[in-house]
Amino acid sequence: MLRIITDFDGPIMDVSERYYRVYQFCLQEIRRPSQPVRELSKAEFWQMKRSRISETQIAMASGLDELQAQEFSKLRRNTVHTEPYFQYDHLAVGAVDTLLKLQEAGVDLAVMTMRRVKELDYAFQQYDLSKFFPENRCYCLSNDYVKTRDIDDKPLLMARALKELPAATDTWMVGDTEADITAAKKHGIKAIAVESGIRDRAQLEFYQPDFIVKNFSAAVDLVLEQALQPTGTR
Repeated sequence: MLRIITDFDGPIMDVSERYYRVYQFCLQEIRRPSQPVRELSKAEFWQMKRSRISETQIAMASGLDELQAQEFSKLRRNTVHTEPYFQYDHLAVGAVDTLLKLQEAGVDLAVMTMRRVKELDYAFQQYDLSKFFPENRCYCLSNDYVKTRDIDDKPLLMARALKELPAATDTWMVGDTEADITAAKKHGIKAIAVESGIRDRAQLEFYQPDFIVKNFSAAVDLVLEQALQPTGTR
């Protein structure tokens, strides 16, 4: 059995608008009355996020001082995963077509995400995605889970998934961050990084995934192509 474990944000969902709206909100909340600030364009902001520029650096680049930047970072962290902003997420281009392709090909598909249950449920309901991911193929954080770092938490999710899922002859992980790559490599699973999410190619290359491709569709095409190759030619 061929299995793909995919991250949710990046391969399937585009969260750039949510993150940008939260940035705009935090900037306006933290600035002093009449303080001049420079609101970054969405393109500028997202490129900084993809390059792993810190929240405090983004705040200071927008005209906040060092103390304000720390307040900005805290407010952003407390806001970005709250329900009023879930509505700004949207499906990545081609994601549903790719999910349908996997379903038709009979690939065993699981989702593994740092979203909490309520965040994942919201997106599933909004875009009717539960038909692709039965409950026993969904790995996310409980609503009261105390996060540490994604790069530490995600390998724990992977360990749980590998313990619970039925055996597969070939398993691949598709994701857009260092946490996805680390989780896969720690457990001996092939990792495909996509450039459609919150990390740029330079950041992904640093963690040495097996492959880097443009998006979820390209990742799936690669897996299916590899699966069709005779044993010993991979």
